[in-house]
Amino acid sequence: MSSSYVNTSLPDVGDRMLFAVPKKGRLYDQCLSLLNNIGIEFNRKPRHDIALVSNMPVALVFLPAADIATYVAQGNIDLGITGLDIIRESQKENDTVELTRLGFGKCKLQVQTPVASNGLKTAQDLVGKRIVTSFINLTRQRFAELEGKSPEEMKTQVRFVSGSVEAACGLGLADGIVDLVESGDTMRAAGLHAIDTILDTESVLITNRHQRFPKLVDTIKQRVEGILMARKYVLCQYNIRRDALDRACAVTPGRQAPTVTSLEDQGWVGVSVMIEKKILADKMDQLKDIGATDILVLQIANART
Repeated sequence: MSSSYVNTSLPDVGDRMLFAVPKKGRLYDQCLSLLNNIGIEFNRKPRHDIALVSNMPVALVFLPAADIATYVAQGNIDLGITGLDIIRESQKENDTVELTRLGFGKCKLQVQTPVASNGLKTAQDLVGKRIVTSFINLTRQRFAELEGKSPEEMKTQVRFVSGSVEAACGLGLADGIVDLVESGDTMRAAGLHAIDTILDTESVLITNRHQRFPKLVDTIKQRVEGILMARKYVLCQYNIRRDALDRACAVTPGRQAPTVTSLEDQGWVGVSVMIEKKILADKMDQLKDIGATDILVLQIANART
């Protein structure tokens, strides 16, 4: 792709850092929510793919998710959000730096075959057969590994289609497909089932290896990690007898260590500690069992690691 994209389409960005986000699709809404949560203020005009951030020297560039890894790798874009699957498919993992995984847009790139098919129960069973996918590079790599040959020498036929991949088997165009699976509803509706997983993917924040704005990139990375931490943890506060403090700290060790405060009653202390949301209920039960009282849970709006 030509580097003239930025030069011709972004005439007014000046010395701003260019931050690419998906312009539509399954990642768009969650990216907008993340931008809002990390304090990036902008106003995107209708049908405009560039928006100047009002409170930071940043210009947002709204691009197809499939193009973001390439532009970041080439240095046209300084920072971007896209899927791990797209980075691997575009073969740009060596030219980009993964700053952090974002925890949304999670799905699996899976090999699928018709439920009614006989003898196609594993990916190995598809070796030498016809496969349709929009992830042609990852698919070729997987089946080249299964055959023990290079992608150029393998016998498996891999054909590219840009959409409606799940229809290929029903139309007689393929013996199997490789496609992204999120809930699995589309796969099941097409009479398919997964027989192999090539990649577990999610959204990632990436930059290139020759950063123009390292300080700004680090600031945004810290803000994103703070929001991710706030989504993952809550702050738990409780009182516990001093002679049971060691047991309480074993139940709730926190990210680094609990904060312990002496109370007016010399036999008691107050404890503040971060706990993962997914294990919170069990931890509260355990604290109650060892004598903790006044157990409170506070939501964390934001944080810094």
